Amino acid sequence: MSKITCFGEVLWDVFPTHKKIGGAPLNVANRLQAMGNEVTMISAIGKGENGAKLLNYIKEVGINPGCVQVHDEYKTGKVKVMLNDKGSASYDIKYPRAWDKIRLTEINKNAVKNSDAFVFGSLAARDESSRNTLFKLIELAKYKIFDLNLRPPYYTKELLIKLMNEADFIKFNDDELYEVSGYLDSKYRSMEQNIRYIAKKTNTKHICVTKGHHGAVLLYDDKFYYNSGYLIKVIDTVGAGDSFLGSLISQLLANVHPQEAVDFACAVGAMVAQSEGANPVLLRSDIDAFINPY
Repeated sequence: MSKITCFGEVLWDVFPTHKKIGGAPLNVANRLQAMGNEVTMISAIGKGENGAKLLNYIKEVGINPGCVQVHDEYKTGKVKVMLNDKGSASYDIKYPRAWDKIRLTEINKNAVKNSDAFVFGSLAARDESSRNTLFKLIELAKYKIFDLNLRPPYYTKELLIKLMNEADFIKFNDDELYEVSGYLDSKYRSMEQNIRYIAKKTNTKHICVTKGHHGAVLLYDDKFYYNSGYLIKVIDTVGAGDSFLGSLISQLLANVHPQEAVDFACAVGAMVAQSEGANPVLLRSDIDAFINPY
């Protein structure tokens, strides 16, 4: 079991017919907790029913809520989610919200110092307040995991490069990989060449790229590991990449072989994509049966 702290947005994903609790860092934290890790969430909510329900949820799933701040002047996060006919999501992310204003405190500094890993994304740095807090916390972290979550217009080339240079592990999807490769003036076309190029430019030994239903590629200590994905019927893709990352981190921090880790994480991501919402309950026995059905 590892101690892991996640930083960033906690919010409500509002679908056309219902709403669900989400936010990429919270989804990652949820999956990490479900895998048996000790997880702390650093974020902020507003006062009122939406914030109270979010906080109760965090407590109920076993995530440490001690670093979730409550703000009087800002509302709890909300995202309008739109799904196309293939289940792929697009987002309207309301701003400003409480998670944009996370304050630096001794409590969240100690949480990061005492953790084996610190997980953060780019969206949580869209506002100066949370961005400055994040920069300070990164300085205290033992192992820094950067989950790119590119949501225009809430990032800049300069911000992404700074966070990549700070990270020990970077997770992209395939579109993000090629966008960032362009920022770094890569002349390469293949995925592997661009992964190695970014690893060298940012001095990052661990990089993972998800490829949707085609699986994922992991560069780990100068060696590539591959999974080609699992054949499923997609219900919605919300949270699939987050559960993938949480599962992969959990496995790697437990010293599971990188090939087994990426196979396991791809299975979890696929199982989330064939379910409704970001955080379906998945039993280990069901994951094992999904990986080895015969």
